[in-house]
Amino acid sequence: MIFTQQWIREWVDVNLEPSMLISQLTMAGLEVDAHGPVAADFSGVIVAEVRNVIQHPDADKLRVCDVFDGTEVLQVVCGAANVRAGLKVPYAKIGAQLPVHNPAADAPASFSIKKAKLRGIESFGMLCSAEELGMSDSSDGLLELPDDAPPGVCVREYLKTDDVFYEMDLTPNRGDCLSIRGLAREIAALNYLAYHEPAINAVSPTLTDVFPVTLQASAQCPRYLGRVIKGINPDVRTPLWMQEKLRRCGLRSIDPVVDVTNYVLLELGQPMHAFDLQQLQGGIVVRMAEVGEKITLLDGKQIDVQADTLLIADHRGPLALAGIMGGENSGVSNATRDIFLECAWFDPLAIAGRARRYGLHTDASHRYERGVDSDLQHDAMERATQLLLEIVGGAAGPVIEQAHNVPAKKSVTLEVGNIDRLLGLPMSKDQILNILSRLGLILESSSETEMRFSVPSYRFDISIEADLIEELARVYGYDHLPVTKPLVRMNLSPRPEGTITPERLRERLLTLGYQQVISYSFVEPSLLMRLQPDIEPVALQNPISADMAVMRTTLWAGLIQTLQHNVNRQQSRIRLFETGQIFLSTGEQVEQPDMLGGLVYGSRMPAEWSQTKDSADFFDVKGDLEILLSLSGEADSFTFQAQPHPALHSGQSARIFKSGRAVGWIGALSPTLQRILDLSEKVYLFEIELTAVLTSRIPAFKPLSKFPEVSRDLALLLDKNIPARSIRAELSELAGEFLTSLRIFDVYQGDAIGSDKKSMALGLTWQHPSRTLGDDDINSIIERCVKGLEVKFNAKLRN
Repeated sequence: MIFTQQWIREWVDVNLEPSMLISQLTMAGLEVDAHGPVAADFSGVIVAEVRNVIQHPDADKLRVCDVFDGTEVLQVVCGAANVRAGLKVPYAKIGAQLPVHNPAADAPASFSIKKAKLRGIESFGMLCSAEELGMSDSSDGLLELPDDAPPGVCVREYLKTDDVFYEMDLTPNRGDCLSIRGLAREIAALNYLAYHEPAINAVSPTLTDVFPVTLQASAQCPRYLGRVIKGINPDVRTPLWMQEKLRRCGLRSIDPVVDVTNYVLLELGQPMHAFDLQQLQGGIVVRMAEVGEKITLLDGKQIDVQADTLLIADHRGPLALAGIMGGENSGVSNATRDIFLECAWFDPLAIAGRARRYGLHTDASHRYERGVDSDLQHDAMERATQLLLEIVGGAAGPVIEQAHNVPAKKSVTLEVGNIDRLLGLPMSKDQILNILSRLGLILESSSETEMRFSVPSYRFDISIEADLIEELARVYGYDHLPVTKPLVRMNLSPRPEGTITPERLRERLLTLGYQQVISYSFVEPSLLMRLQPDIEPVALQNPISADMAVMRTTLWAGLIQTLQHNVNRQQSRIRLFETGQIFLSTGEQVEQPDMLGGLVYGSRMPAEWSQTKDSADFFDVKGDLEILLSLSGEADSFTFQAQPHPALHSGQSARIFKSGRAVGWIGALSPTLQRILDLSEKVYLFEIELTAVLTSRIPAFKPLSKFPEVSRDLALLLDKNIPARSIRAELSELAGEFLTSLRIFDVYQGDAIGSDKKSMALGLTWQHPSRTLGDDDINSIIERCVKGLEVKFNAKLRN
């Protein structure tokens, strides 16, 4: 929403410097994104009248003009296509200063008009377009001023260009401030100033013509107003004052009828639309779309309308997407003489998300999605009718209305004592009434401890007592609230030894060189489909954008998008982790398990003179994960089993199990996906259920043995496909209860032992709690181990 200082001052006499007004609005929750002058800095430009125009003798695109500046007639050479005798235009005299568009850093911001010769003809100045005065980004010709503009008057004074625009970034709950009316009401309340709302008088009909309206979707459109206006003149130019107000608020002038509806949109906050009456058939029908219907919109785009879209139609077919955009075939054109003016109130839920679904975002949809005042339609209709009759003429018929289930006004009770409790500031009833009445709330009843207020229809964000207290704090000023130290009874929360805190996991990952990221739960459907093609994600009914349309079913989607963002900015070594929920649809329910995910890309170690530049591999990532799992004291309960995953490399993909239950995945991103995502290095990923990692074995004391340890090494020759975990598990059983350590310290594969074999060397350590283990004890254990491994795995003891 963009507004200007001069337009606001027509409603409220505020005399604040721009910086103070910006600070005040921002502190009140109405953030100002940008502000600046509505025109560039120029001087020496006056109103002039073109008296005569002849063709330049030596240039087809130039004309020689006689220009009256209020005191004398001067010769000016001009190349604008719209220059003609009788035209009033801005005239830059000799010595005038005009702005330079997009000047270089070391270049001057303006240039001076000098006497010149163009193809041999002298030119005493320059006729200007809006672009040349810094009032527009582009122009088709000279800026045409009204016929009654007096020659010789300074253009800055005539157009009142000493004005400031403010661009607002409003939160979705403040749709009431998407208009000059709403912003002026807010500024008046914040500054305790009088609020002058222009009177809007009903226009008496001079015709009896009506066009019937039927509400088939009254739940989505509780109120619809229409009016026939006949005999308009569409060739009339929009008054310059209206064009300027629209321009300064970010809208370009199109034609008088459209400009009037846009003007009412900005002034009152009510979207409106005008149909060419001759293109309508039978009557207006407000209904939901039917399967297979199509419509060509005003921007020329043809869309297939979905069944949950609200339409404005006639007896022939769709005319407009309700609350979004009108249709091309029924729009106002240069040939239009009769119009049907519509003004409606749509339920925000009926419009929300529909525009984005069709790749649209309009001023109308922006307001309807956030909510429009449900009592505003009559005022807007009368205001638009009044302006249309003044500008394009014609005769107006009566207003017809269809209304069903229009929202009733709400009332909210405020306990006076809660203000002090929540804000730390006691307020008198007079203060409360003064603030809330300025915002449009009406006191219905009052007692010693309570006040009950009726909420105006434009404040749909006020529904509970806390909303009223928030309004009091906003207007009083958050920066003026007293600072008080809270008194709270502090109780230490128990920390069970059987659990690990997520903070401890994060700290360990940080020490391993990972960085935590927090990504959106909404992800791109195509990326999620590539990662998990077998899982149907939960689709959003009202997505922020097309690439954030589904809920993530894996943390890998956000991690990969973060990786791409960093790789595109020349980051070559990346280690990321994230904790968060994923969303899995199980029938009518959506499960939301907490997960821990990680990603590794690039070299094993940071670039340093003492380190090699070897790339990280599967075992680096597996080692990092095992370090993390060891925090639980239950590392032995986790196993890794080779299994295929659609997003992972077929030879480097493993399922993670805890006590036999699948809890996660680890592996390298598949080469196909790596190419699609345009990643030059291998990507390693892991994801595991957070609850599986957070449970911990409670430590228990075990007396230390005072007797010596005994160690033996075994070198086994076995099939290369036998996993190490199977050997470890079997040896743990066979080696007996006094085994204290079992480790693999060497693995060899080569031609010396055969291509289908591998050699595995293991170190075993025993310690008895009450005696020294002798050679006979150990030899019998070794013999049992070797025989057991031979029987189960056909493993042989190497010489």
